[in-house]
Amino acid sequence: MGKFDCDLLVLGAGAAGFVASKVARGFGKSVIMVEKGIIGGECTNFGCVPSKALIRVGKAVHELNNLDRMGLGTKAPVEVTTDGVMSHVRSIVQEVYDSHHPDNFKKLGIDILFGSPRFLDEHHIDINGKTVSAGKIIISTGSSPSVPEIKGIKEVPYLTNSNVFSIDKLPRSLLVLGGGPIGVELASAFNRLGVKVSVIEMFDTILPREDRELAGMLSAKLVSEGLNIITSAKVLSLSKRNGEIVAELDVKGERKEAVAESLLVATGRRPNLEGLDLEKCGVRHTPDGISVNEFLQTSAKNIYACGDVTGPYRFSHMSEYQAVIACRNAFLPFRKKVDYKHVVWSTFTDPELAHAGLTEEEARAKHGDGIKILRSEFGKTDKGRTDLEGFGISKIILEGSGKVIGAHILGAHATEVMHELQLARHFNIPFWKIWEAIHIYPSYSDVIRNPSKYFYGERLAGNFFVKLLGKLL
Repeated sequence: MGKFDCDLLVLGAGAAGFVASKVARGFGKSVIMVEKGIIGGECTNFGCVPSKALIRVGKAVHELNNLDRMGLGTKAPVEVTTDGVMSHVRSIVQEVYDSHHPDNFKKLGIDILFGSPRFLDEHHIDINGKTVSAGKIIISTGSSPSVPEIKGIKEVPYLTNSNVFSIDKLPRSLLVLGGGPIGVELASAFNRLGVKVSVIEMFDTILPREDRELAGMLSAKLVSEGLNIITSAKVLSLSKRNGEIVAELDVKGERKEAVAESLLVATGRRPNLEGLDLEKCGVRHTPDGISVNEFLQTSAKNIYACGDVTGPYRFSHMSEYQAVIACRNAFLPFRKKVDYKHVVWSTFTDPELAHAGLTEEEARAKHGDGIKILRSEFGKTDKGRTDLEGFGISKIILEGSGKVIGAHILGAHATEVMHELQLARHFNIPFWKIWEAIHIYPSYSDVIRNPSKYFYGERLAGNFFVKLLGKLL
């Protein structure tokens, strides 16, 4: 082993830590992974897994309440109880956690230490009084909910994604601070489960990073299901009154109140840097996270960082992407730069809203009016008709040569459908070529194939030689 206890020390056993550790083992390196909390990190225990399980339960209730759309009915009133919902969600979390059990990593040759790591210098850390050393270190300690400084917030009980899945009984009513992905996903799920939910968002739309057209469509759909969305709202104070939580709001200059039994704070994330003593190892950082270069290397040349702790995109799939690059650059002589031009993500409401590349607003600001926008409705696909999933559209933004510079899909299974466009973007395949590939019928992929076929025909009609041939014939 030489002068160090291991070749690589990974701080954090979440998505990024898992991948970095396994890649390093693939390189034949010795690895120790350190976790101060629960293996699986935010995604498994408090984020992706439980939220998607809750959304699925909400969808089941929604389908049950709309059986008449499929010609079905019930002979007696059907009463749905939600007493077992949260225990079901936790059982899914446990199932996923079991697949990440420490013994599984030990079989791969990855040692796991539990405790709070603290840097002593760039090669040594302290874990509960024990010193561990490594030639290379990857910091992937993740992020936690960011709680804003609002008057009275310390005097009222509130939930975040870190503890909302621990409740046993659903509240009768809920205020959700924040209309970003976490807030909207949980709000929509709880709303379908019979909770009276109000979302409070400071911007003039929910999901402000999304294409405004599709975000507006989704917002209207959620409101039609009973969700109360309050935009352009600033929370002035929080207090308790008669056993409920009262939010005093400034909504476009007008004072209003929002009242509910419980409060969920979903106003963003902050990097987990507390207690690391980064100053002792020379790693520069800001309140937004650890500073890294294009190789994900920190200001200490043997230390790299990836995932939520550095950003800029706090998604599990981006953490995994960064982890591969960070580990590769730590050990291989030919370094690879991180590249964010093909970032893709999805908001897992029902319907889902998937996002890749530029929004229409961003595309017009960058490329002017030379862009071309193609839309295709789910309701005009046979799969959408058979599944009663007619709500939603695909919106594909092309630059002059036909290259996809933005793609936004709102509809059933939008996350899965988006990957066809993601492959086209990644491998630089012109949009008009997609339709040539044989597609299964019926499928939701028609919202990609149909506009591709249309664009091909339009492009062909404008071809000089085709026009000339038409005149000759």
